[in-house]
Amino acid sequence: MTIRIACLQLDIAFGDPQKNEQQAEKAVELAVKEGADIIVLPELWTTGYDLTRLDEIADDNAERAKTFASRLAQTYGIHFVAGSVAKKTDAGVTNTMIVANRNGQIIKEYSKVHLFQLMDEHLHLQSGNEPGLFSLDELSCAGVICYDIRFPEWIRTHALSGAELLFVVAEWPLPRLHHWRTLLMARAIENQCYVVACNRAGSDPNNVFAGHSLIIDPWGEILAEADEDPGILLADIDPALVRDVRSRIPVFADRRPRLYEETTKKFFKTY
Repeated sequence: MTIRIACLQLDIAFGDPQKNEQQAEKAVELAVKEGADIIVLPELWTTGYDLTRLDEIADDNAERAKTFASRLAQTYGIHFVAGSVAKKTDAGVTNTMIVANRNGQIIKEYSKVHLFQLMDEHLHLQSGNEPGLFSLDELSCAGVICYDIRFPEWIRTHALSGAELLFVVAEWPLPRLHHWRTLLMARAIENQCYVVACNRAGSDPNNVFAGHSLIIDPWGEILAEADEDPGILLADIDPALVRDVRSRIPVFADRRPRLYEETTKKFFKTY
């Protein structure tokens, strides 16, 4: 059975949650008309990287984003990987992914583990400490955020825990487009899973973003790729392909984790 996935590649209005919610809702409506069963938004889609004003515009406990995601998921009967938002807590602000199932239940909140210093995230955000695992119907999924894809050991941890579909939400800059495409294909191939990566389009006062949202199969083949402009990227995936690929090349069975651990311990003793 195939599943239709839509990545909503938005041009995010800098620091304007209300405007961003309006355009996101319109894009969701269009994706539903295209038969999407799972809809994905980009990273920090409500605010963009307006980090210096987070005290003013961050979402208290992400309640506004959760209400938005829950309402649309239930209204349209879709699973909604509602990107990530700046979530304000007593301990600080996190960059947190929100996931709602088709019944409107919030089933996952994942806070970005690896903060990107080149965009000053470490100065304004708190890092997360929990994995991004969740399930949509019978499908084992994981969610990560942008810079996280540069850490293959973090992605592999999720695959070893059963993830068959990796969602990546991002605001990835245009100058590193080659890295974006290459890393995502590598993560799909080495973990033998689908990768659904939703990037933003457009620019903000400091950056031009790459767009090029991607949907990649477990062989590393690109099923669909956007250009740099705003739009909706659609592709149909077949979860059975994950099990087929993993049975053909038994990467997980052939791992030697004890050797890796011993080698790492020897290295650190030497240095």
